Amino acid sequence: MASRNTKDEIITKGLELGVSTVRLKELQYASRICAKVDNSAIQAGYPLYHHAFFFTEDGSWAIVQQGMNEKDGTARRYHWLSEHVNDYVVEPHDAIVGDLKREHVLNMTATEAEENRKTCVDLVRQDPNGLISSIRAMSPRTTLEKWTGHLLQNVDITAYEMPTDLNWKVFFDLYDIQPRSYEELLALRGVGPATVRALALVSQLVYGKPASWKDPVKFSFAHGGKDGVPFPVDRATMERTTEYLKGIVQGAEMERSLKIDALKRLCWLSREWGL
Repeated sequence: MASRNTKDEIITKGLELGVSTVRLKELQYASRICAKVDNSAIQAGYPLYHHAFFFTEDGSWAIVQQGMNEKDGTARRYHWLSEHVNDYVVEPHDAIVGDLKREHVLNMTATEAEENRKTCVDLVRQDPNGLISSIRAMSPRTTLEKWTGHLLQNVDITAYEMPTDLNWKVFFDLYDIQPRSYEELLALRGVGPATVRALALVSQLVYGKPASWKDPVKFSFAHGGKDGVPFPVDRATMERTTEYLKGIVQGAEMERSLKIDALKRLCWLSREWGL
């Protein structure tokens, strides 16, 4: 399903499939937290505009969601598979696909950002007034030189600027719920890219716990769409890929058939020999 009413559609389709109420709530949460991760925890300039959620009767699910960069018109796609997700906020993706690798991408899902994530949680569990004062002290034009004690050359300082569109109420809400993990912090309604970025910057520049600024994109689009997004379709390449994948599937089916035949023969022999 891919719509703005994914939450309601999960309930509707889940009831048709006989999925339990508890499992449906888990599916709804998976849909929401995965969108929050790709929209807020990873900040590469690709706000989501498409979210497709697939699930089975046993509660297994997959997500394919896509963001668009309004400045250059490029797209980025995020792939999730439930059986491979051990932690929603630590290296959870099966693939992140895009045409470009960006400089200075805030990636709070990176393994190396663990201490930053922990510090963010510690910060929001303390008096929010102190946290807000620290954020306000870091004006949008504050450079790293002030915080690190030396001049950094050839660095895009704007990547480290404190956001100005912060909702201060969110910090009081976080204090009230006392999140026990970064996932709980991120899951709170109202926590968006600006809040995530502000906390990451305070954790890094004030407390010395570095976030990750490496773009996590790993794969490139194999084909374009007929609408030319992310680029015009190359029919010849698409057909070659289709034939290649078809061969893999047919080979797997043949191998499976041979294995089944072998098992049948073993069963027959065991009966004949009284094993």
